[in-house]
Amino acid sequence: MGRARLAELHGVATSYDPAPGRTVQVPEDTVVAVLAALGVDASTPRSVTEALDRHDSRRRERLLPPCVVVRPGKVPRLSLPEGTALRVRLEDGAPHARGRAAAGALRAGGPLTRGAREGGALDGVLTEGALEGAFTAGVLTDGAFTAGVLTDGVLTAGVLTDGVLTEGATADGLLTALAALPPGAHTLLAEAPDGRRATAPLIVAPDRMPLSPARSHGFLVQLYSLLSARSWGMGDLGDLADLAAWSGRALGAGFVQINPLHAAVPGTPAAPTDPSPYRPSSRRFPDPVHLRIEDVPEYAHLRGRARERADQLLEAAAALRTAVLREGALIDRDAVWALKREALELVRTVPLSPGRRAAYCDFLAERGQALEDHALWCALAEIHGPEWRTWPDGLADPRSSGTARARAEHLDRTDFHCWLAWLTDTQLAAAQRAAREAGMGIGLVHDLAVGVHPSGADAWALQDVFASGMSIGAPPDAFNSRGQDWGLPPWRPDALAATGYAPYRDLLRGLLRHAGALRIDHVMGLFRLWWVPEGREPTEGCYVRYDAEAMLGALALEAHRAGAVVIGEDLGTVEPGVREELERRGVLGTSVMWFERNYDGVGAARPLAPEEWRADCLATVTTHDLPSTAARLTGDHVELRHRLGLLSRPLAEERAADAVEVAEWLGLLGRLGLLPEGPGDEEAAVKAVHRFLLRTPAKMVGVWLPDAVGDRRPQNLPGTWDQYPNWRLPIADAEGRPMSLEELVASPRLRALMDEVARLAPLASAPGVPGGS
Repeated sequence: MGRARLAELHGVATSYDPAPGRTVQVPEDTVVAVLAALGVDASTPRSVTEALDRHDSRRRERLLPPCVVVRPGKVPRLSLPEGTALRVRLEDGAPHARGRAAAGALRAGGPLTRGAREGGALDGVLTEGALEGAFTAGVLTDGAFTAGVLTDGVLTAGVLTDGVLTEGATADGLLTALAALPPGAHTLLAEAPDGRRATAPLIVAPDRMPLSPARSHGFLVQLYSLLSARSWGMGDLGDLADLAAWSGRALGAGFVQINPLHAAVPGTPAAPTDPSPYRPSSRRFPDPVHLRIEDVPEYAHLRGRARERADQLLEAAAALRTAVLREGALIDRDAVWALKREALELVRTVPLSPGRRAAYCDFLAERGQALEDHALWCALAEIHGPEWRTWPDGLADPRSSGTARARAEHLDRTDFHCWLAWLTDTQLAAAQRAAREAGMGIGLVHDLAVGVHPSGADAWALQDVFASGMSIGAPPDAFNSRGQDWGLPPWRPDALAATGYAPYRDLLRGLLRHAGALRIDHVMGLFRLWWVPEGREPTEGCYVRYDAEAMLGALALEAHRAGAVVIGEDLGTVEPGVREELERRGVLGTSVMWFERNYDGVGAARPLAPEEWRADCLATVTTHDLPSTAARLTGDHVELRHRLGLLSRPLAEERAADAVEVAEWLGLLGRLGLLPEGPGDEEAAVKAVHRFLLRTPAKMVGVWLPDAVGDRRPQNLPGTWDQYPNWRLPIADAEGRPMSLEELVASPRLRALMDEVARLAPLASAPGVPGGS
């Protein structure tokens, strides 16, 4: 019982429910290992007792919790001794707010003259003179003032109309004034009458994420797969800007959603770069492999031998591009980066203009320590390899004296990687600017991977907030009886809270710098994650809970600052209440047509009619992890999995089950009059499923760009590694012929589909139109 209690106190689940009416107990040694990763020894009965005693002692002695999160109209519960003085230091350095804990509801210099009730609390609407010489008007709602006017610089509880709170009070240990503060990451300071002092991060967050603009449609695309006549062997930020500008102007698109552009762990001769965008080195900085070299202003000023070499590199890049687009070669990220890195070394010899130098210095100051750490890791990885846990001379510790010496020794190389981060940031800004200038209401939708590679820059720089010896994954379910281990270290909930969620907010700010929306992969991870101890099977993991109020608060704060829409990938198994809470907080869900079925009641598992879909979502037919729509309609995806030995039952059974599923959807489309051409025409059926999406009330409708030209190859085939070229395929037509951006733009098939999407999208959201909202 003691260990179970200790686990509960630290958010570690000792059981889970994989299905209604079924509970699985977590192995005891898993609980011990996970608690150890959280800094808690639970290996023996004595250590459990001591850990419980320490926890209770700290709770009694602590004035403030590790972090306080406040939403408008919400009152945080703080147990404070009577007479505890409180101050708030705003993040912009504004004067402190002040207050004092009181046994009664209010403690003021003047007597209460109106609105009193038994116990000294306030009730109702205060119209005048509520507090002599202090407060002239206010409305009490649920125990806290929601409006008020400061008259002489003293306020005992309430919200000031100018957003600055100068004094607040607590009632019976409940703070009733903090919700008055402006949104931000502030600091709460407390001093008890016995002299004890404490500080805690104070996050004041909006109640909801920013609203999406008018209903919009757009493309979903893996950027590396989008090659143009100017690409160096893979799609780049110039291609992204061109796609956004064209689709915004020509197709009325409102957004382009892309794969994560996070920095990757660099490859070595023995181990090429992992092409998966979901196992990054850093989520805080994008990868410079996405740069369009010719768009760096200094490139035009290369002269002499540097210009000759740059031209040679340009020719080599053209050969890479031709190999991918015309000769069936796979996208080779390492080959692309080798050419770009050498070109960038040449470009760096050109001095920055005064204005560009000033902009670069501003970027350095803005990104601060995080950028310095990232750049130093990149420099050290060039010397010692990317596996920082094997680095010599204390370099595995980013704050050691050896690392401090390395910072001084490698200033030039560190500056090179800072410069690369700045160049990438400027081209991302240009792409988002191109999207908005083309009339897009949202523009770029960036993607946040669920974790980072254990060998990467973030895992090195942020060791204190990652759980050592743990990996995140998924428990066994109906689709994977062995569970999943993704090989990514999880955040430590306690360490994140102690920092005021600063690392989390920092990566969100970085992603949202040039984005109109953010997609969060596995958004359920804001509530809990499946931790797998190193060396054990995924079945031997357990859930660890996070403070969802704080995680969502930090997300809302940064989204509010950026004015960005938030989309949560909530596919698969989701614990009860999570989708409802995300909806309340303004996070759009992800609805994929093939998964939208009625799993309860009469007609179980039938496809959902368009009016049954939720409105607060991004609706798509497929995703990067699923078969393309053409492959699904023709059954090609079943044949592919059969050839790779991935089927879990005989081929005939898989074909039959797949045919039934497709027939159910096509039958619904036919009954709705969306498939006038009949079920035999694959291109017509692709149009029909998108007509269907536009009948739903979904606020965002996404078209997987390969679907628009009939591509039948998946970009990623889960469960494979070397058997299939995941994340390395260019977009291709129905015959498998790679297509450049220029060919995509000129494609009659693409234009026919997108013209219809553009025509139907505004109609479907108009009142009175079938399927509209």
